[in-house]
Amino acid sequence: MKLASLKNGRDGRLIVVSRDLRRAVLVPDIAATMQQAIDDWAAVEPRLKAVYEALQAGQRSDAFDVDVEALASPFPRAYQFLDGSVYLHHMEKARKARGAAMPPNYKTEPLMYQGLSDRFDGPREPMRIPDVSLELDYEAEVAVVTDDVPMGCTAEAAKGHIKLVMLLNDYTLRALTRTELPKGFGFMQAKPTSAFSPVAVTLDEIADHWDGDRLSLPILSSINGKAMGCANTGRDMFFVYPQLIAHAARTRGLSAGTIIGAGAVSNLDPETGYACIAEARIDEELEHGKATTPFFQHGDTIRIEILDPQGASVFGAIEQRIEVV
Repeated sequence: MKLASLKNGRDGRLIVVSRDLRRAVLVPDIAATMQQAIDDWAAVEPRLKAVYEALQAGQRSDAFDVDVEALASPFPRAYQFLDGSVYLHHMEKARKARGAAMPPNYKTEPLMYQGLSDRFDGPREPMRIPDVSLELDYEAEVAVVTDDVPMGCTAEAAKGHIKLVMLLNDYTLRALTRTELPKGFGFMQAKPTSAFSPVAVTLDEIADHWDGDRLSLPILSSINGKAMGCANTGRDMFFVYPQLIAHAARTRGLSAGTIIGAGAVSNLDPETGYACIAEARIDEELEHGKATTPFFQHGDTIRIEILDPQGASVFGAIEQRIEVV
């Protein structure tokens, strides 16, 4: 099943979207918003699935064409957004770029921060920044959405709390990480709002590529049409999503609708390229003594997408223009 939110006020209007991302129906009699759906997921999910099956069968006369420009993030805002960094290859390069050592416990506890969640960019909305000197970068990621998770939840039990999967562009202002993180109190200004894919999908929709712990498909990213990377999302993960959920829930419960990312996807195989600009720049410095790939400039466009083996878009694409305001 694929779900999305039409732009409408702060929380959007929930729609059920066809597998090919072309047609959709509103479901106000089931749940008005995505948050309402996830709040009562056990009761709502079977009813949404029945609508999805009817839509797929062409049995919904109220179906309309999907306009991606009219879509908000699947969750236009969320009670909680947590992002990890489980691809150690990326973590090592990102820290090297700002001259920081790896933390002593990075192989025993996941690295995680709590990010801005009171508003997210829609998949086609521009990303606005005040100044290109802040070195805006993207991070191509996969995120999961949970229902209510009790405090102390184990990793094994956490598998049952994953209800939806989305693409995530976790933006980073690299210039600010060098001054903000050494304070020892985490990200704040260096992490502006994030963007998510047009649709969120249920696990049965990606069953051939989801093993209970992770999704295994190439994540494609490009800047101004130039390919940046195609790393496989399931490879080289040191921690997996149930472990991230258990880590987050160690001392507190997680509210339904909590979004958890796993960090920029990074494979050890250099042929898979990059899921952020910072990694490309590090390799350029090592090989040529100078970084040549610039951070985002006004008017640049970033695109992130996952295709299934048949070439169909699984989540739709995040495609955003960078604007300096």
